[in-house]
Amino acid sequence: MTGAGRGLGAVRAEWTKLRTLHSTWWLLLALIALTVLAGAASTASLTASDCPVPADCHEDTVKLSLTGVWLGQGAVVVLAVLTMSGEYGTGTIRTTLTTEPLRLRILAAKAAVLCALTATASTVGVLGSLLAGRLLLSADGFAAPTLAEGPTLRAAAGTVLYLTLTALIGLGAATALRDTATAVTSVLALFYAFPLLAGLLADPDWQENARRAAPATAGLAIQATIDLDRLPIGPWAGIAVLAGYAVAALVTGGVLLRVRDA
Repeated sequence: MTGAGRGLGAVRAEWTKLRTLHSTWWLLLALIALTVLAGAASTASLTASDCPVPADCHEDTVKLSLTGVWLGQGAVVVLAVLTMSGEYGTGTIRTTLTTEPLRLRILAAKAAVLCALTATASTVGVLGSLLAGRLLLSADGFAAPTLAEGPTLRAAAGTVLYLTLTALIGLGAATALRDTATAVTSVLALFYAFPLLAGLLADPDWQENARRAAPATAGLAIQATIDLDRLPIGPWAGIAVLAGYAVAALVTGGVLLRVRDA
């Protein structure tokens, strides 16, 4: 069999593993539900008392509609970690490595399937959030987000990319750490605790640099559609920072996967 054939076979094998696990579909549903519901709750909190003249309200309604990503990313992390650590927990990783000796091909196949599932569910969640935001904001007289506008389209596509890169970070961490609890805790701390710690720094310059380096703060800059000059980092530069974390996690995981025993 050619290398391409083996690669497709590895992808099919990983797809079969993930789709037959109930946890996969529950976590994808959680990603969609948390993203939409939390975003709708945040959007609904914007009332006339906050902006007496809704048409002149200087609120980033697109970013507000996509607030639920803060919760949805947690489901992505758990799914990504289980994609690899689940096999170490059950011991089936030995069978996987025996069937496919080229370990990096296994990691690449898992990454491909994980990215496809995450991107699909994220797209549903993002579009659902923007639709909910549009309905809620229009009802109160606020300017509603529409994908016909360039900044809104960039924020929507960028958010899907953000969640997909988050999944790759989780996969890389799980490959390196092997243990589900350790990997999930480490990645969630990186996304949730890092920004909080950055905000506690006393020196404004250090605080600004930490916010640029924090994966969540940097990556979610892609959602901003107004006041871009006030961001600690630009939208696409922030995604580049997040991509750097994903590459580092996958490279580290890939190296350790090759050199360690199963």
